[in-house]
Amino acid sequence: MISQPEFDPILADTSKRIAGDIEWREDADHSPAREFRVELRSDPGWPIVVVGRFNPYAGTLSYALIHRGAGRIYALDLGADHHNPTCQRLGEKHKHRWTEAFRDKEAYVPADVIAAWDNPVEVWRQFCAEAGIVHDGQMRPPQIQEELPL
Repeated sequence: MISQPEFDPILADTSKRIAGDIEWREDADHSPAREFRVELRSDPGWPIVVVGRFNPYAGTLSYALIHRGAGRIYALDLGADHHNPTCQRLGEKHKHRWTEAFRDKEAYVPADVIAAWDNPVEVWRQFCAEAGIVHDGQMRPPQIQEELPL
């Protein structure tokens, strides 16, 4: 677990970067979803990976910062409702931001992400801009294999 004074500098750090292209891959469960997992580099050396998941059949997209010691500390979810621990229901676009009280369980509706779940490249640009991540490479749209008729 990390404290609030440990989390805040991570999000504020402007040296966060991802080097190279991001390739979407088939998920481990062989579902229709596509995923990626990349190292997040930074001058302080935060132990963080960035994970993306896109499922066109469920209409969902998510990007998350995963801290190796604390788990998910920051995330954007599109296409699925969220229920906060305080019983507040949020819509299909929400962000999770680490707090000591709720860890990653409390979310809020962001104003800075306007692209739709079915545009993962543009959502990625908006997510990186807001999270202070420089991506020195390209993200191509995930390739989804169409099911063959029986």
